[in-house]
Amino acid sequence: MTQRDTTRMTTAGLNLIQQALTIYDADLDLAVCNRRFQEMFDLPDRLVTPGARFEDTIRFLAERGDYGKVTDLDHFVATRVDTARAFKPHYMERTRANGRTISVEGSPLPQGGWVTVYTDITRAKQQEALLAARSEELSDRLVTYSDDLAAANRQLESTIIALEEAQRQASEAEARMRLTTEMVPAHIAHVGPDRRYTYSNRRLSLVMPGSTADPVGLAPADALGEETFAIIAPHLDRAYAGEPSVFEFTHATSSRRIRVALTPDPATGGVYILSMDITEEAQTRAALGQHRRREMAAQLTSGLAHDFSNLLTIILGMQSRLQSMSLPEEAADLIAATLGAARRGGALLDRIADMTGPREHTPVPTDLPAFLNDLEPLARSVLPDTVTLDIRPADAPRTCLLDPGMLQDSLINLLLNARDAIAGPGRITLALTTVQDTWLDVTVSDTGPGFSDHVRSHAFDPFFTTKGGEGSGLGLTMVYNMTKLAGGRVMIDNTDAGGQVTLRLPLREASADDTPGFVLLVEDSADLRESIRAMLRADGHQVIEATSATEAQALLNGLPEITAILSDITLEGEATGLDLIDALPARHPPAVLMTSLPPSDPLHAAALARAPVLRKPFQPGALRAALSGGAPR
Repeated sequence: MTQRDTTRMTTAGLNLIQQALTIYDADLDLAVCNRRFQEMFDLPDRLVTPGARFEDTIRFLAERGDYGKVTDLDHFVATRVDTARAFKPHYMERTRANGRTISVEGSPLPQGGWVTVYTDITRAKQQEALLAARSEELSDRLVTYSDDLAAANRQLESTIIALEEAQRQASEAEARMRLTTEMVPAHIAHVGPDRRYTYSNRRLSLVMPGSTADPVGLAPADALGEETFAIIAPHLDRAYAGEPSVFEFTHATSSRRIRVALTPDPATGGVYILSMDITEEAQTRAALGQHRRREMAAQLTSGLAHDFSNLLTIILGMQSRLQSMSLPEEAADLIAATLGAARRGGALLDRIADMTGPREHTPVPTDLPAFLNDLEPLARSVLPDTVTLDIRPADAPRTCLLDPGMLQDSLINLLLNARDAIAGPGRITLALTTVQDTWLDVTVSDTGPGFSDHVRSHAFDPFFTTKGGEGSGLGLTMVYNMTKLAGGRVMIDNTDAGGQVTLRLPLREASADDTPGFVLLVEDSADLRESIRAMLRADGHQVIEATSATEAQALLNGLPEITAILSDITLEGEATGLDLIDALPARHPPAVLMTSLPPSDPLHAAALARAPVLRKPFQPGALRAALSGGAPR
């Protein structure tokens, strides 16, 4: 039901009651009245129109004689207006010039202004007068006391109603405030001057797992744990000294990235605390930063690579001509060596292009057991028979959002490095483990000699190698770049048996359900909508379409049958697909964003933190995989 329909129904209902009703706002302008008000006082239309001034209505009634004889009209009106501005609950009865008696009952509103109900009590008064005249047993004084008591009771009832309404308003406001703090995906708390929690919503243990769920009455060290409190304590001391601060740290128990804002509370001497889990934001920042560094590296190297490639082409051409000439026998070896060096230079250029080129991180729903099954024959093909490969699957969700191509390239690089480090019989172990449902650790360890301190310090530097002329020094650099693009990090270490490299990747579970459903397609291009609609219907989906975020939100509110959302990032109107995702409730249908924006665009990077992103143009298989993997967020 629209607001207009609600207003119409409310007005109709007010017009049906037998009493006159008015609501004036804090400025004494008419907000609402019913038809009975105009009929009871025979008022012109201008005085029953919203915005009509209370002062004008009093003046009109006084001039007509409703209040009897008034000697000073301006003073009479001003006095009535001043009384109304006091906004006190009141009850009164008065007889109008036409002989009718009315009761006037007014109650102030918490937000200013007041509501007044006018009742024609002429008949009741006539019956009271008749009863008084016929009751010889009642003295005049008893009748007077009874009338006074009745009037006082009416006034008291009016006051009680006003107080009850004010209490209800206050209770509703408090409930809304508490509900709001509980719905915010952050920990909101207040620590008193005695450094104990005086208030906390129920989000502490969700933001920082392992912390106390209800810390009220506890000291921060007891609620958070000594290790976490040791990080927060210096900032908290400064906040008690009156200095606000915002800082980030990695929560040791969960490996989550946490942002904390501390705001001094001068009124009580305490501190307000706001803590948020920004793990995905930090992952996105890292991925975006790495992408920008890759772009800079590409700009710096592209010109040099072009000139170097031209020089190699010239050298290869000249050496080929020399091979066809009659030269001394020893020259053939020199020519062959020169050709080999030039070809190695060409291969090096290809590696540089791979490292600095515009490779994109494209996470898709990936079946981990199937991925490992596909990787195993590739890995064994590059390992000698003397090296045993041990693959240990993870306790992670079966289907995760990963870039399988990038991960496979990284693991092949690590397996080759481990093979070269062993240099003989040995074992390589590939293990997958999860960390606090936040990270997926992919670890390659070997039984080689391990890493020296010098190697650990420079392992990810471009062109650094321990293989002499046989290595390019770009393998681990590529692994580092690809992991950073995914929002993760690389850790290199030694174990009791040898060396170990761990890729820590964001753990994002993906649903593998491909059952046809009801898809909301949000796209402002009619041609694209037609093409994508055909793909969706070919997979058995029902489709409903929208061109803007506002239109899509209206459809979502009215159609609970919608099972998936497929939206472009740029839409008709000011709101984007990101705004649409942000406006969705906590539990909403799976959402997938699509775009033709390059990965370097800030909107593309921001989208990756919210939902799976599908690059245009795409084939039906990519669309099918994206929809089957988008989990509710």
